[in-house]
Amino acid sequence: MSVLPPSREELQQGSATVVCLASGGFPSAWRLGWKLGGSSSSSGGSHSPEVLGSDGRYSWSSTLSLSAERWRGAGSVSCEASLSGQSPVTQSLDPARCSE
Repeated sequence: MSVLPPSREELQQGSATVVCLASGGFPSAWRLGWKLGGSSSSSGGSHSPEVLGSDGRYSWSSTLSLSAERWRGAGSVSCEASLSGQSPVTQSLDPARCSE
């Protein structure tokens, strides 16, 4: 799983789009969610349908859209992949460490 930060150009325009990419499971089992500063975020997120790759593995993506100001002040932005009955897998970004 990987999380891609917004581009410098997008931030200069006042918005921020963060993308989470995950792969390697069954299509209906995994759920992707977002956390800002450790708190779940239900707004601004959109999810793509799963895609079956040529290797027989499924992949998913989720996009979080927010203002550049909210991105810079978030402290951390995390994508969480969860499967019922298992510990979630989390990948995080620190906005302060992402170059502008």
